[in-house]
Amino acid sequence: MLMTLAAQVKEFKKDSFLTPFFMILEVIMEMIIPLLMGSIIDDGVEKGDIRHIYIVGATMVVMAGIGLFAGIMGGKYGARASTGFARNLRESMFKNIQTFSFANIDKFSTAGLVTRLTTDVTNIQMAYQMLLRMCVRAPISLIVAMVMAFTISVRLTSIYLIAVILLGSALAVIVWRAMKYFNEAFPKYDDLNASVQENVSAIRVVKAYVREDYEISKFKRASENIYKIFVKAEGITTFNAPLMMFTVYSCIMLISWIAAKMIVSNELRTGQLMSLLTYCMNILMSLMILSMIFVMITMSLASAKRICEVLNEKSDLNNNDNPDYNVDDGSIVFENVDFAYKNDSKEMVLKDINLNIRSGETIGIIGGTGSAKTSLVNLISRLYDVTDGSVKVGGKDVRVYDLDTLRNEVSVVLQKNMLFSGTILENLRWGDKEATFDDCKHACQLACADEFIEKMPDKYDTYIEQGGTNVSGGQRQRLCIARALLKKPKILILDDSTSAVDTATDAKIRRAFKEEIANTTKIIIAQRISSVQDADRIIVLDNGRVAGFGTHDELCETNEIYREVYESQTQGGGDFDENKDPDSDGRAGEQ
Repeated sequence: MLMTLAAQVKEFKKDSFLTPFFMILEVIMEMIIPLLMGSIIDDGVEKGDIRHIYIVGATMVVMAGIGLFAGIMGGKYGARASTGFARNLRESMFKNIQTFSFANIDKFSTAGLVTRLTTDVTNIQMAYQMLLRMCVRAPISLIVAMVMAFTISVRLTSIYLIAVILLGSALAVIVWRAMKYFNEAFPKYDDLNASVQENVSAIRVVKAYVREDYEISKFKRASENIYKIFVKAEGITTFNAPLMMFTVYSCIMLISWIAAKMIVSNELRTGQLMSLLTYCMNILMSLMILSMIFVMITMSLASAKRICEVLNEKSDLNNNDNPDYNVDDGSIVFENVDFAYKNDSKEMVLKDINLNIRSGETIGIIGGTGSAKTSLVNLISRLYDVTDGSVKVGGKDVRVYDLDTLRNEVSVVLQKNMLFSGTILENLRWGDKEATFDDCKHACQLACADEFIEKMPDKYDTYIEQGGTNVSGGQRQRLCIARALLKKPKILILDDSTSAVDTATDAKIRRAFKEEIANTTKIIIAQRISSVQDADRIIVLDNGRVAGFGTHDELCETNEIYREVYESQTQGGGDFDENKDPDSDGRAGEQ
C-alpha cells in the first residue's frame, strides 16, 4: 500500500523533501531559544551584564527570525506537496477507472468511486501534509527537548521521561479504541453518496410519486449512521486534551516544587528552571501533536486502503503482445460460447451459443426480460470476455484485436442512452472528433434526429444539459444513434435503442440503415416484433440459450416462443401508434 501511494508523489518529491528539512530547522531554532533565555536570566539579569543581555537577545531575535522563515517555507512546500499528491491520486484513479472493463466496474459502486475520488483523497491529503510537517516536527522536537533538558538536570528531566511514557501509553490506548470506529465510518460515506446520487438523478420520479419524505428519511438514516460513528470515535479521542493538560500541569507543579529546593541549595539556577519549564511544555505538546497525528493517520488508513483498491485494480481485458489493428469485415461468429459475469460462478448467463452472422446482414434479437440479449452483444465489442468458447469478428477472435480498434469498428448504442453536457454538435462528435458539420447533419438525417434539431432555436448549437435532461427520451435515443453512425463502424448494435420513438420513426430509421449503410452489419435488440420482422434473420433468446434463428416467416412457422409474442403484439391492430404521423419531438414513444 505504501509503495502504491508513494508512487503518486511523482514531481513533488522535492517539495516532500524540503518540507521536513525546514521543519527540522524550525525545531532546532526553537530548542536553542530556551537556553539563550536562561542565559539572559542567569548571566545577564542576575549579574547585571547589559552587554550580555544585548548580545544574547540579538541572537534570540536572529534565531526566531530563522525559525519563522523555516516555518513559513515548511508550510509552503508542505501545502504544495500534499495538494499535488492529492491531485496525482485523483488523476491516477480516474485514469485507471477509464481502463476498467464492465466486470471491473461491477466491483465498485458509482457512489463508492465518487467517495474515493473526493472524501478519501481529501483525508489522505490532510494526513500527508501532517506527516511531512507535524510528524517530523513533533518527534524531533520531543527528542531534542528531552536531550537539552537532560543536559540541564537529569533528576528533573526524569519526571518528563516518566510522564511521557505514561501519557504515550494512555494515548496509544485511546487511538487504538478510536481506530475501529474510523474504519467503519468511511464506507458509510458510500451509502450517503449513493442516496444523494440516486435522488438527484431520479428527482423527476421522486416528485411524480410524491416520495420526497421517503427520500429525506433515507438520506437522514445514512447521515445519522455517519454521525453516530464519528460521535463514538470523537468521544474517545476527546480524552486526549484533558489527559494532556493533567499531565502538563502535574509535571509543572512537581518540577517547580523540586526545583525550588534545588535553587535554594544552589543545585539549580533560576534561568535553568525557566528553560526546563519551556522544554517541559515542548515535550508534552509534541506528544499531544503526535497523538493527533496518530488519530489522523488512523482515519486515513481506511481511506488509503480504499484508494489503493482502485489504483491496484487491473482490467481483466487487455491487449495481447501483438494485437491486430485491422478488422476485415463485419462478420460475427459465436462458437460454443458460455458466459458468466463472475469467473467462479456456476450459473452461466449464456449457454452453448453458436451463431454465424454474415457481414452486412441485419440481425434482430428478441427475448424476454433476463434472456441475456444485452450480455450477448456485449461480447462482440469485448466489453466482457467469454467464459468458454470464442467470439470472432471479421474471421478473427476478438481477443486478438487491439481493444480501441475493435471498439471503433463495433459501434454500440446502449440500452441506457447518455448524453453529456455540451452542444448537440459536441455530443455527436463523440463518435468522430474530426467529423464535419455536414457529416454530423447526415448522421442525424439517418437517425431521424434532424427533424427536431432544425426546430430548435440554436439548432446544432443547442446546449444539452448533463444527462440530456432537456430533451425527451426519443430525442436522446436518436442523437445517440447518430453519434454511433459517425464512427462509420463495420458493426452497429442497437440495444433496444428505439423503444422511446414511435413505430413510424422506427421504420424510417431502419429504412435509412438499409439504404445508406448496407455494408454495415446491424444488430437490433427490440421488444417490438415490428422493429425486427424485416431483418434478414432474427435470433430468439430464451434463458440464455438460442431458441430460434431464422427469418420472420420461418420463426412464425417453427418457433412457438416467437409466434406467441408476434400474435400477442399484433392482436387488436398492432402497436397503438403504427398509423400515426411521427411525433416531431419524439415524445410519442414516451407516453
